[in-house]
Amino acid sequence: MPRSILACAAALLLTAVAAPARAAEAAFKAAYASAEAANAEAGKLRNQWTTAVAALAAAKKAAEAGDFDKATSEARKSEQLSRAAIFQADEQKTNWKLMEIR
Repeated sequence: MPRSILACAAALLLTAVAAPARAAEAAFKAAYASAEAANAEAGKLRNQWTTAVAALAAAKKAAEAGDFDKATSEARKSEQLSRAAIFQADEQKTNWKLMEIR
């Protein structure tokens, strides 16, 4: 009887430890997919920033090492940089016409 209680406690402990790891991995996968999409869009606009590509590579490397918190952070950073590149491309698409040629 005490062994079954001990086995149940061990199983509950393992489940409690594994659940956050799966959640962190799922959060990384969502952030990475979003970052990849933003990076691809910036690439289509021919305004892909090297810092965004580097952050995306760092995210993948951290995920392969099992550090999903760092990987998620790097993926979000890459997405933000890619969104800024997209904004810059869109802004420059129209603003160049406003420049005065001297």
